[in-house]
Amino acid sequence: MEFISERISVERGPGTMSVVITARLPSVQRALLLAWVTAWTLCGAYFVYELVVTDKPDLRKGLIIMLAFWAYFAFGAVRTLLWRLKGFELWRIKDGTFTVKHSVLRYGKATDYFIANMKGFGMLNIDTDSWKWQLNDSFWTRGAERIGFEHLGKKVAIGRGITEEEARALSRVVAEGLKRARKAEVVG
Repeated sequence: MEFISERISVERGPGTMSVVITARLPSVQRALLLAWVTAWTLCGAYFVYELVVTDKPDLRKGLIIMLAFWAYFAFGAVRTLLWRLKGFELWRIKDGTFTVKHSVLRYGKATDYFIANMKGFGMLNIDTDSWKWQLNDSFWTRGAERIGFEHLGKKVAIGRGITEEEARALSRVVAEGLKRARKAEVVG
């Protein structure tokens, strides 16, 4: 097993390659994210309490609308917390397919891509100064992707939350694995 960084491992076997990318955060960022989700949950509990005890119809309507927005953002925050605590991105090259799975607590949907139909595997062109990129790459989100390819005319982005250095090293290693898999397909 080869380690590209503390969070990324690559395992190669005969005709296969597996990559595991953990979504773990440094302990300070993990504590901040947990504090944020806890505070958000306590605010929601207080809104529900006020909804139950109030006798003002206008306030009740406002609280119901606010709780709908609160629930939407609470779902996203809990989803991000689970991803950052127990999430993995799994890639596998085997039998002419490239499989990508985003796994949280071992659950997740695996998507297969036929290697013969993949084009342009490598680093994504990213404007790191853009506001959108800064927001998507922050630790309180699930992380932005840095690697991509095209499969049957559809663009696919992977490598969620990895650094640029990790993405460079990982894209080289996986591109080499894809090249070997294509050669094995032609020979086989």
